[in-house]
Order: sequence, then structure tokens, then C-alpha cells
Amino acid sequence: MALIAFNKPFGVLCQFSPERTGPPRPTLADFIDFPGVYPAGRLDHDSEGLLLLTDDGPLQSRIADPRHKLPKTYLVQVEGEPDEAALQALRKGVTLKDGPTLPAKVERIDDPALWPRDPPIRVRKSIPDSWLRLTIREGRNRQVRRMTAAVGHPTLRLVRWQIGDWTLDGIAPGEWRAL
Repeated sequence: MALIAFNKPFGVLCQFSPERTGPPRPTLADFIDFPGVYPAGRLDHDSEGLLLLTDDGPLQSRIADPRHKLPKTYLVQVEGEPDEAALQALRKGVTLKDGPTLPAKVERIDDPALWPRDPPIRVRKSIPDSWLRLTIREGRNRQVRRMTAAVGHPTLRLVRWQIGDWTLDGIAPGEWRAL
């Protein structure tokens, strides 16, 4: 059984094959030369951070399938400074177009010591930004981004830091480590 932790950079697609249309974008094949592994879950091309890959079907299902409710922790840079009411709304769960979310674990944090993003986020001098540590047990499409927008604080940068007990600690962007 193989299990790989990969620090997916911004702009990389969570697939090994290139897209058939549009301009070429980097894929997992540009970073990972380990035959037979497949992503256990996904990260959008504009999200960064921990992606687990495995050749074990049952493990892939346990990691990716929302029925298992494996916690996923994100470091989220948001526009504005969420007050306690916004944080409490996330903790209770918010209603999205596809229904209510499960409650999230969320706290404001100091700016984390992360690598610079390329390209950098858009900065607006008149609007501050802040960081949250947010843990969910679902995996809907763009869920964290939709949740923060629902409470009035759009996501500027999203880095998945942890899935279950596996973390990104010590893995630079574009690098992977066998677990």
C-alpha cells in the first residue's frame, strides 16, 4: 500500500492527465512520479495544500467519502475581520444553495508562516484581511469558500493543512512525501 502527502501549489489541477481544452495547466503528473496512486479527494486549482494520494481503494474511500466525516482543516485568509457572530454562524453550520452544512470548528488565528503564493492574492488597501483555522467534516464542492462568503467574508487564500491525522508540516509547495 502506498500513501503520499503532496503540497499542491496554487494553479495545479488535481488530476494526472492534461485538460483537453483551453490553455495547458500544470497537473499532478508535473510533480509526482509514483505510478499507481490516485488522489483521495480534490482541491480546486485555486486552492493549495495537502492532497493525499494512494493506491489503496478502501483507504481512498475512507479519506475522500463524506460518509466517513474525516476532519479536514484549512488555513483560510478572508476579506475583512469576522466578528463573533460570523464565527458562531460557521460553528452552527450555514445554509448554502445545496443545503445546510454541518457545524464547523473555527477560530481566528495570527497570520500563519506560509510560503508566498504565486500569484499573490489581491489586496485592497481599504479592506483588511484576517486568517481563520476552519475544520469541516464534509467535502462539498468549494465548501469552505462558500461558507465564508455566506457569512460575509469571501476567501482570498485557502490552504488545506490537515486531513485526519495527516498534516502538511514539513512539506514545501510542489513536494511530496511517502507516508
